[in-house]
Amino acid sequence: MILCAMAGGMGWGIRGQYGHETGAMIAGMLVSAVVALLFCRDFGGLATTRAMAYCTIGIGIGGSMTYAQIVGQTQKLPNIGNWVQWRLGMVGLAVTGGIWIGFAGLFLGMGLGGVRYSRLEILLIMVGLPFLYFAGVLVFNSPFDPQNGKLPSIYFSNSVDKPRFECWGGLLFALIGLVLYVGLIRNDALAWRLAFIGILGGVIGFPGGQCLQSWHAWNIDGFRGGEWAKWDPIINWWNLMETTFGLIMGAVIGLGVWFNRALIRPEYPKEANFQPFLWDAILFLTHFILLGLSEFFSVPYVREFYGLGLGMAILPMVACTQSRLWPTLLLGPILVMPIAGKTLRRLTFEGGGSIPEGWTLYFGLPMALSFLFCGLLGLSLKRGWRGDKAGAFTLLFGSWIFFVLNFAFFETPWPWKNWTYRTPSALVFFFCLTCLSGACLLVGNLKQTKSQPEE
Repeated sequence: MILCAMAGGMGWGIRGQYGHETGAMIAGMLVSAVVALLFCRDFGGLATTRAMAYCTIGIGIGGSMTYAQIVGQTQKLPNIGNWVQWRLGMVGLAVTGGIWIGFAGLFLGMGLGGVRYSRLEILLIMVGLPFLYFAGVLVFNSPFDPQNGKLPSIYFSNSVDKPRFECWGGLLFALIGLVLYVGLIRNDALAWRLAFIGILGGVIGFPGGQCLQSWHAWNIDGFRGGEWAKWDPIINWWNLMETTFGLIMGAVIGLGVWFNRALIRPEYPKEANFQPFLWDAILFLTHFILLGLSEFFSVPYVREFYGLGLGMAILPMVACTQSRLWPTLLLGPILVMPIAGKTLRRLTFEGGGSIPEGWTLYFGLPMALSFLFCGLLGLSLKRGWRGDKAGAFTLLFGSWIFFVLNFAFFETPWPWKNWTYRTPSALVFFFCLTCLSGACLLVGNLKQTKSQPEE
């Protein structure tokens, strides 16, 4: 629980700087890597790596949901002191958080539960989910015509000042449909159990983190005097909320996996069923280009399709299902590219930094390291690495590269410099990084239990 909490807190706290689907995937990678490190010692490394990739993809789906105005409902004037409005906002955060982390748990369970999903089956599932999404939007999130004063009957955002479109109903329908499929049709016990555990983690985590931030906003006068007066200006209360959310949901997932550890038995297709490397390359280039266009350019249709988490998840899920290479590509360059690109944009193009230096340090070097990680992990898996080794290596790579990129994004708030509101968060992340790295070096080197190789 402690290690998963650290991975979730650090990952979700870093997500706050990068946002949306690709930012959330950081937390999915780190938490699933801890699970692999601790629970997959007796299983194949390739199957375990695919499970980490599944979880990373799944947690990104919830990034389509808007939540900033829901947070504002609990802490901004004139709502301060209005308990009815506060409770409405907290319910909205519980719904949003539950759906978001529910997908993460469900996809992690699909990777770890031993039920073999074919590539065609995954394709049909992922193509079918958007239809459930649009049905849920029609039921829960329509009508949405703020210019004529028409809003859904259940609406959590600000209905007065620039209302935002909510899509939680669509993702709720998609989540329910997928839970019913894996539970009733495929009898994947671990998948549906971890889905409910993820829902619980999100329901507790998001409002739990926001309780701290709203407590500060509701009692602001108490922070203007005494000991709090010197600490309040350097505390990033929004990032504290995000980090607490990640800490709680990570701990809940860790506990849930432990309770269901007897169901963990990841499997992978035999060598003959792997998709050709040519298809790996074609799918990688296609997704890489579409992802870049969606994240950094306003290309018609591409942004609309890949801006929806379910749309962005289709190609990676299909590609990872029967590939030896794709899970490592997803955990490496595919995940690093948007984070490195946003760091480059913030510090170089928006911050006025040196363009050659920015391209080299913030994009070129991280991408080179991500491809190196991909190659080393792929070779190690081919040589017989087990699940805990794959988890340790993935956790070390992910925690370090995203910490360093985020530290640069924070404009390097070294503790010996004048403290800013970034410094406490950076210290918390460094503490988590140190503990996670120590766990990788300790647990990852324990003697492995002998078992028959699966791939």
